[in-house]
Amino acid sequence: MDRIEAMTVFIAALDEGSLAGAGRRLGKSPAAVSRAIAFLENHVGTELLHRTTRTLKLSEAGERYAAACRRVLADLLEADLSAAGEKAAPRGTLTITAPPISGEEILRPVVDAYIEAFPTVSVNLLLLDRHVNLVEEGFDVALRVGELPDSALVAVKVGEGVKRVVVASPRYLATNPEIREPADLASHRIVSLISHGTESWVFPPVKAGAVARSVQFKPRLQVNSVRAALASAVEGRGVTRLYTYHVAERVRDGSLKIILRDCEPAAMPVHLIVPQGRLSVPKVRSFVDFAAPRLRAAFARLSAEAVALADES
Repeated sequence: MDRIEAMTVFIAALDEGSLAGAGRRLGKSPAAVSRAIAFLENHVGTELLHRTTRTLKLSEAGERYAAACRRVLADLLEADLSAAGEKAAPRGTLTITAPPISGEEILRPVVDAYIEAFPTVSVNLLLLDRHVNLVEEGFDVALRVGELPDSALVAVKVGEGVKRVVVASPRYLATNPEIREPADLASHRIVSLISHGTESWVFPPVKAGAVARSVQFKPRLQVNSVRAALASAVEGRGVTRLYTYHVAERVRDGSLKIILRDCEPAAMPVHLIVPQGRLSVPKVRSFVDFAAPRLRAAFARLSAEAVALADES
């Protein structure tokens, strides 16, 4: 059996969650799918998948091998598309990841417009509240808020002016000690978003060149959902820290108040990031070219709203 074909079957089984699903996707019988997996396991000399009647679970070796297979298949696809020439029509499935709220409210409308404009491309949009390894997990594009570490990723800036702000409901603020500086937060009820710091928040130094201020706390509630943190804060359960575009509507309707305005960190940039070399793939290039100006317009609007919120709060 051809090893590339077997790798394709292996990855399809993982993506579909079953051998039968892989068979339906690739037009193969369950027996043919099983033979492909067995061929790979015999080739590498170890079990890649733990199979039950209902689920597939990667072994430790299988996790490493799956990441390598995704890279190999992506490189082969890129080579084929590059050989077809830069003017090849975008086609295939584009896999994109983004944080949940910005993915739902900002990126999703852009994706909808993109698939209308490019009917030969399908999109898998995964909204994940964590930073993914694009290469190992097989993503084409990610929307990322914040400073980027040095890496082999290609970054296209699509926004700036996004800030994390500390908020609480007027009811909470009226019935608890005043919060004048970051250190005061240590004695308050904190609703922490796991991706934004569960036991400490960092604020800029008082003077230029000084050490940043880190406030330690024991949160009363930890959540991995922006909507959950927002709802708890609105209900007066404590103080939370979110991005300006998360809280804008609630600040405007008076449900939340931004505090510690003089202690806010610098605004953060927003980028579309792409694995090195993937911009030569027509579906990736077409999406970045299509999405970048639309995202810049959306984040410019949100940045202007953040300035307006400063006056309202």
